[in-house]
Amino acid sequence: MIPAHLKPPYRFIAFDVETANRNAHSICQVGLACVDDWGQIDTFSLLVDPDEPFSDFNSQLHGINAASVRGQPLFPAVFAAIAPLMMQQPVVQHSTFDQRAVDAACGWHGLDTPLMHWVNSVTIARRAWPEYLGCGGHGLGHLKQALSLEFQHHDAGEDARAAAQVVLHAEARTGRSFVEILAKQGARTALKPAQFD
Repeated sequence: MIPAHLKPPYRFIAFDVETANRNAHSICQVGLACVDDWGQIDTFSLLVDPDEPFSDFNSQLHGINAASVRGQPLFPAVFAAIAPLMMQQPVVQHSTFDQRAVDAACGWHGLDTPLMHWVNSVTIARRAWPEYLGCGGHGLGHLKQALSLEFQHHDAGEDARAAAQVVLHAEARTGRSFVEILAKQGARTALKPAQFD
């Protein structure tokens, strides 16, 4: 289930989920973008059978439906495979929905929620690009255009990779690691051109 070539631990892993319906626990896809010390990103995604009906709205958004996940593993099996990887380093999410979805899915399936170090790339983006507040904002849709990112929005693997790229761009712009960016709230940002395509 996990690609054999992955070599953890990584500097951080960006994580994203898609859901079958409005229920946060109805995860139907997970995406992980593993970032090493040199900024290389290794991305993969897994389909998940949510064991729940799909809403038309969600399926139109991400293109996943009941037929897409037929025969795919349920969340407990997928999470058992990815949780050991995620627990080894910080996990980046763009907003806090992904953590809420994992917590909800663990609760729904009667699983213990493991301790993970979650990091919000929206917060990182706000500190790196305060000028975007009120001018498009810090969502992935606007950052895709502003930072010239290329990805397919609402695909968990692609969105995870985009969140990873946001962090790398923010580090290049500020000259600080994402840990330092998060620790220096209110500190003056030293602007530098981004070094990542």
